[in-house]
Amino acid sequence: MMIHRRALLAAAGLLVPATAFAQTAGPIKFRSSKGVEVEAERGVFEVPEDRRDPASRRIKLTYVRFASTAAKPGPPIIYLAGGPGGTGSGTAAGARFPIFMALREVSDVIAFDQRGTGLSNHIPPRPRQGGPPPPFTRDGLTAYFRAEFARAWTDWTSAGVAMRGYNTNESADDVDELRRHLGAERMHLWGISYGSHLGLAVLRRHGDKVDRVALASLEGQDQTVKRPARWDDYLRQVDRLMGADPAARAAVPDLLALMRRVHTRMEAEPVRTSMRQRTGGPIDVQIGGFAVQMLAGSLAANPETLALLPGLYQALDAGKTDVFAAFAGQMDGLLGIAGMPETMDLASGISPRKLALIEREAKSAVIGDALNFPMPHLLGVVPGVDLGEGFRSPFKIPNRSLLVAGSLDGRTVLAEQAEVAAQFRNKSQILVENAGHNVFEAHPQVQDLLLRFFRGETVPDTKLALPPPKFRLT
Repeated sequence: MMIHRRALLAAAGLLVPATAFAQTAGPIKFRSSKGVEVEAERGVFEVPEDRRDPASRRIKLTYVRFASTAAKPGPPIIYLAGGPGGTGSGTAAGARFPIFMALREVSDVIAFDQRGTGLSNHIPPRPRQGGPPPPFTRDGLTAYFRAEFARAWTDWTSAGVAMRGYNTNESADDVDELRRHLGAERMHLWGISYGSHLGLAVLRRHGDKVDRVALASLEGQDQTVKRPARWDDYLRQVDRLMGADPAARAAVPDLLALMRRVHTRMEAEPVRTSMRQRTGGPIDVQIGGFAVQMLAGSLAANPETLALLPGLYQALDAGKTDVFAAFAGQMDGLLGIAGMPETMDLASGISPRKLALIEREAKSAVIGDALNFPMPHLLGVVPGVDLGEGFRSPFKIPNRSLLVAGSLDGRTVLAEQAEVAAQFRNKSQILVENAGHNVFEAHPQVQDLLLRFFRGETVPDTKLALPPPKFRLT
């Protein structure tokens, strides 16, 4: 489990620049993470890096097409990965590979690497800065990221990278350009998390070219930064689940109180420990409560890792800091800056009213404002990138839509997803009880419902269920 999404993407190699790979279009053997090989096609098309700047360079964007097995395929199904920073091709090789294969019964399925990711990444990588790492406290990490991102922005723009072109509107226009490149009059959209955020931009800008849309773990236009109070409500839901387990309740009488105690103590007196790096020898780090809050937000995304949360806090409350050894590689990746994820989030931004609400709630919330670091902490480092209130405003969506959610999603909690779902006027909803953020592959029936939906069938509102997590205690 990674402490935040940038560490995850860097460790998975999903942010390696496209110049490191061949970008030849044509037939390929696509291999899943489990070794299954299928025939596919790699495609390449070009777009301006920033359509608002006539002087910006043109960049190549890539995708993998899995050809339909249908006699008369429907509109192509374009997959929109989460993150921002995840790749369609990387997702297709992983746990969702069976869904990509199943949907070929309806249409061509397109695993699209969005600008700045995978084989579509044209942002030079940043070398790790020398010297000791900053304290992993809120102040230490915020100061480090603000200074390092400002330096990175200067270096990238000096190298000719149109960094202001890395925003969700440009990416939405890329999706429509991909549709035209494929020779399709219309397209289906399939996405999750940030992919739903991107999907909303596609629907606003090119909704007349979209047929059906299936989105999960919804992130709204003004939800780049999540509400801390809503996450407290989620933790109370988790605490109630623990109350149904006598052993868990006896070991942890009050989960929220335990977490607050650990955060407060460690932020005031960071723990000094030595951690291995993915490259190089061990380094000495100071881990404060803020880093633990970030780790908690990551663990809570899905039930498999949520189950580790009480035991982690038990150990830290007892002073057993050797528990960090299991997360050494993740914390090593914490300091990485990739360019695309940070700039996309800055451009999507946050409304002044929402920012004031976040700041007010963070003062008393268990998670503080750590859940979406480094947002809003990077605000103001690069002026003039925010897409504005027109981008973040809600709108009515008439397209036929299927919305999928997990009741234990700790990244995009149900209460916030409900705000997004209210914009869809022609929707069906699937709720998977005890599933988390990665809900598409959580329950076997979700794949069948997706297939029926993209076939053109009417899918009714559906509730599915999984067993609750079994909490692991020290």
